[in-house]
Amino acid sequence: MMVANTYEEDRAGRESGHIKSFVRRLGRMSAAQTRYLDMMMPKIGVPYVQQTLDLDALFARSDAKKIFEIGCGMGETTARIAAAHPENDYLGVEVHTPGVGSLCKLIAEQELANLRIIQHDAVEVVRDMLPDASLDGIHIFFPDPWHKKRHNKRRLIQSPFVAQLARRLKSGGYLHCATDWEEYAAQMQETLAAEPLLHNTADGYAPRPEYRPLTKFEQRGLRLGHGVWDLVFRRL
Repeated sequence: MMVANTYEEDRAGRESGHIKSFVRRLGRMSAAQTRYLDMMMPKIGVPYVQQTLDLDALFARSDAKKIFEIGCGMGETTARIAAAHPENDYLGVEVHTPGVGSLCKLIAEQELANLRIIQHDAVEVVRDMLPDASLDGIHIFFPDPWHKKRHNKRRLIQSPFVAQLARRLKSGGYLHCATDWEEYAAQMQETLAAEPLLHNTADGYAPRPEYRPLTKFEQRGLRLGHGVWDLVFRRL
């Protein structure tokens, strides 16, 4: 989980036009993470620019579905999904440097040719780099719940951002969110249901799609009786 933003980060967020839902922090880097970050980001890293991204050119193919993931964490789930579906192309966004380094290591070790990384604020990436109707799917797995009421405004799933995400989806494309925080799940469901471009694929929460693997953390939580809620909405 991310820690609370500092005053300086709040001010930077306001100046950029939105309150950031994360804290950019270096964290502790292992030697391997540092090595693979330096080695792989020049190859598979995508720099943030205020310019529309050509996803077909980025992956050098136009016949693959394009899936966008917000918040890759340490990269285990992202890499497992990309490895299991080489027919798709995956673009992940993560701000946490050790997580980016860890994902770079997995990409190199598994020789994943269908995965790219942007280390930047996802809201700005969506706003500035992703064309409308360019994505076949969007994954947002276990975003920070910002569980204190005074911090709820920092949650990623808010109506203005959901509207932007919906416009980036192709007709029939899906938005898949998952959380282990029940109150946030309820807010997600209400917010997604209010977006006119989206419709729920389930009667309430969705069963976990087969492509989303269970993490070790999630498996441990389920054994302890903790809940996990998936929501899968599609673009009309």
